[in-house]
Amino acid sequence: MLDKYVWGEVKRISQEAPIPVINVTSEELRPGGAGSVANNLVHLGAHVYCCGVVGNDMEGKQLRTDLTDREIDAGGMVEDATRRTTVKVRMMGHLQSAGRAIQQLLRIDYENTHTIKSAIQETIINNIKLNEHHYDVILISDMNKGVMCKEIIETVISLGKERKIPVIVDPRLGEDYSIYKGATAITPNRFETELSTGIKITDRSSLQAAGKKLLETLLLDYALITVDKDGMFLSSKEGRHTLVPTIPKDVYDVSGAGDMVLSVMGFIVGGGNTFEDAAMIANVAAGIEVGKIGALPISKSEILSALMGGTNPLYSKIKVLDELEEALRKHRENGQRIVFTNGCFDILHVGHIEYLKFSRCQGDILIVGLNTDRSVREQKGPKRPFVTEEERARLVSALEDVSYVVFFDELTPEKLIQRVKPDILVKGEDWREKGVVGHEFVESYGGKVLLAPLVEGVSTTNVVSKILERNNQ
Repeated sequence: MLDKYVWGEVKRISQEAPIPVINVTSEELRPGGAGSVANNLVHLGAHVYCCGVVGNDMEGKQLRTDLTDREIDAGGMVEDATRRTTVKVRMMGHLQSAGRAIQQLLRIDYENTHTIKSAIQETIINNIKLNEHHYDVILISDMNKGVMCKEIIETVISLGKERKIPVIVDPRLGEDYSIYKGATAITPNRFETELSTGIKITDRSSLQAAGKKLLETLLLDYALITVDKDGMFLSSKEGRHTLVPTIPKDVYDVSGAGDMVLSVMGFIVGGGNTFEDAAMIANVAAGIEVGKIGALPISKSEILSALMGGTNPLYSKIKVLDELEEALRKHRENGQRIVFTNGCFDILHVGHIEYLKFSRCQGDILIVGLNTDRSVREQKGPKRPFVTEEERARLVSALEDVSYVVFFDELTPEKLIQRVKPDILVKGEDWREKGVVGHEFVESYGGKVLLAPLVEGVSTTNVVSKILERNNQ
C-alpha cells in the first residue's frame, strides 16, 4: 500500500455542509501495509525482501521507488494490470490558533480487493522460493486485499516448516483463520481474536481461553493477542500464558501499531531470541508508536531508551540514518559545522579517545560512523569484533566529544558519507597512503578532509596481544 498524508490547518467550517475545511500546507507519501512493516524492519537494521502486488500505475511505481530508496529489496513485488495500487489518503488537520493537536479527520481508500489471478499467485510463490536460503524469519501481513490467498499462505507455512524458519502472521479481520494453520505464531488484536474464536475477552481467564483455542485449532507454537491499553497476552503450546502489561502513554494515533508489533516480533525472533523477549520488546515499541502521528518507524535507540525508563540520555545519541539526517538539518540551520569520522572502535582505548577529541575540535557536531558486527567480520575475520555493535555504540556514545553514532553495514562508509554530507571528514594519519574513502565527494562541495595524529603503539590489536602475552606468562 501507499499511504498519503495531507497535512493542514482547520480555520473554519464549510458553508456548504457542517464539515471542517482544511487549508493544506503539505503532503507526504509513505509505504503502507506490508511496506510499513518492511520500513520498520530496515530502521531496526534488518535486510528485507518484499513480496506482494502493486498496480501498473504511477502509485505502484512511486511505492517501488520509495521502498528501493529505503534500501528495501522490492524484487519480489509483482505488477497486476487488472488492479490499482492500494492507496490510503489521510486528511490530518489541526487548529493552530487554539493550540489543538493534529488529528485524523478523514481517510479515503483507493483499492481493489478481488483475489489475485492464479498466474500472479504463481509468480509470487516463485519469488518467495527464489531466496528461501536467505530467510531468518517470514512475516505475513494480511490486510485482506486479495493478495494473501490460500495458496500463497500454505506455501509460506510449508516453506517455514521445511526450512525451520519462523512464520509470524498478522491476520486479517474474519471469522475463519484456518488458512493460517501450521504457522509459528499469530498476532491478532482483541477484536480480531473475539471474532475468530467466538470468545468475548473481558479478563485474564478469557484471554487464556482465547489463546488456547487459537493454539489448538491452528496448531501454532505461539499466539500473541494485543489488547490495546492492557498490553499483550502471549500463549505458548507448552501451556505458558504471560500478560505483558503496557506502560501508560499519551495516545495520538493508533495507526501502525499492529505493523510495529509484527515488525519487532519478526526482528527479535529472526535474530534467534525467544518469543517471550520479542513480546516484551514489541509491547514497548507499540507504546512508542501510538505516541507518533501516522505509521512511522522507530529506532533501536528509542526502544532502548524506553526500556531504560526513558531516562538514559546515551541512547538518544544512537541514531538511524533518517533520524540523523533530520537532526543534522536542524544543526545546519543553526550554522553548526558537521564533522564525520568512522571506525570499528572494537576495544576502546586511549588512542580512540584522543582521535575523537581531535575530530570534535574541528567543528561543532561530531558524527561517528560505526561498523556493524557483520562489517567488522568481513574486514578483520570471523573472530572479530570482540565487543558487539550495541555495546560499542553505547561506549562511543558515552564520550562527551561524540554527538551522534550511526551504524553502517558496508565495507566502507562511502554511502553513509554521501547521506551525511559532512563539512569536515576526519581519518587517521595511517590513511594518508591508502587514501581516505569519501574524500572526493566531500571536497566536491568545498568540504575539508583532515588526518588525525595517532598515539604511537596503541591499537586494539596491541591491547589484545598484551592481554594474551600476560595471560600466557
